[in-house]
Amino acid sequence: MTTPSDAAAPSSAPTPTGPAPTPAGTPGRRGSLGPVGLVLAGGVSVQFGGALAVTLMPRAGALGVVTLRLLAAALVMLVVCRPRLRGHSRTDWGTVVLFGLTMAAMNGLFYQAVDRIPLGPAVTLEVLGPLALSVIASRRALNLVWAGLALAGVFLLGGGGFSDLDPLGVAFALGAGAMWATYIVFSARTGRRFPQADGLAWAMAVAALAFLPLGIAESGTKLLDPTTVALGSAVALLSSVLPYTLELLALRRLPASTFAVLMSLEPAIAALAGFLVLDQALTTTEAAAIALVIGASMGAVRTQVGRGKAAMPEV
Repeated sequence: MTTPSDAAAPSSAPTPTGPAPTPAGTPGRRGSLGPVGLVLAGGVSVQFGGALAVTLMPRAGALGVVTLRLLAAALVMLVVCRPRLRGHSRTDWGTVVLFGLTMAAMNGLFYQAVDRIPLGPAVTLEVLGPLALSVIASRRALNLVWAGLALAGVFLLGGGGFSDLDPLGVAFALGAGAMWATYIVFSARTGRRFPQADGLAWAMAVAALAFLPLGIAESGTKLLDPTTVALGSAVALLSSVLPYTLELLALRRLPASTFAVLMSLEPAIAALAGFLVLDQALTTTEAAAIALVIGASMGAVRTQVGRGKAAMPEV
């Protein structure tokens, strides 16, 4: 597996001055599902990292976990990628700063949510943001069908309603979903403006610096405990470094609508992570919901390949 420092953008990926992506009907068609694999791998990594983070919260608090996650991820990305400071416009840097602030807000809101409600429902509510983006960004009626099917699965996974959950936790999860949709947009723009994962490394640094005061205020010296630091670093690798890098690379070749529908798999992955890490059993209803979101994602992939395009539209 390549690291962020040597994972150069594929030759078919669109760049500000580069060539257009290779149509699906050309010999490069076998690589057209590559971005989908990157998204799925990122989803597995982030949800198992989230389950690990839940076990860390009693030691460092929700804001402390986010701080450790972002700091460790930023350090790893800056060391591995060694991003360049020169050669970028003011617009490039503005995109990175907004990407970083969005990343910080998304993480902060989500961990506030899972501190109050279970992991599965939190991710189920959060994924409504990307699903809404899929409807907005879609240019084909069929994509709306897949988004609707995924949305049905999301609500089914939530047991048909969320009335028994902590209202503040629900609000935080919905806010995280809105930030997730914004993250998709700025991740794609950053990937087009910066080579390899340079933009992601700078954005991670912005997010870490923006969140540091909050983490210190809540956790103080607890953030210096060696065991807490080690667990926080593991969360950073699983929940930030790996998934954000994979998603940034995928968004160079994948439409926003298809990417957003694929995000509907996150509640299913979260349910699996909760079962394996947090001993949360799956019910028959949850299994049916997983089948719905997987079917929606498969349909979105087939629609994407059928279009013969892999370029990310401007959003």
